[in-house]
Amino acid sequence: MFQPIIPAGSSKPIAPYVHGSKVGDTVYVAGTLAIDPDGKSLYVGDVKAQTKYVIEQVVAVVEAAGGTIDNIVYNAIFLKRREDYAAFNEVYGAYFGKNPPARYCVICGLVREEFLVEIAATAHIPPKT
Repeated sequence: MFQPIIPAGSSKPIAPYVHGSKVGDTVYVAGTLAIDPDGKSLYVGDVKAQTKYVIEQVVAVVEAAGGTIDNIVYNAIFLKRREDYAAFNEVYGAYFGKNPPARYCVICGLVREEFLVEIAATAHIPPKT
């Protein structure tokens, strides 16, 4: 059964999608950007601040579905600029350094010029016993 996951206070999607989808024990988090609830781009030019914000928004979706950051098993990462890779990893490692999930990272253009990072995630939340 498909269950949409939309955390309280999240941004309005800028396209036709929901922030997260839960199917069984799996949560799929949509590509997440540094955008506030009113649709305004945040932390323009600051990859570290955008990364922190994006990770916290991804975690908010997982938490709204009943999980924690430790339930995230896979991340798809999109960076606008190759030169931001080290700074991105510094912030990413602060969140996922102990037991990091599988991931991939692509250097590419993003939906708005000012976005520097986007993350989509998959989490596995086992039933509570």
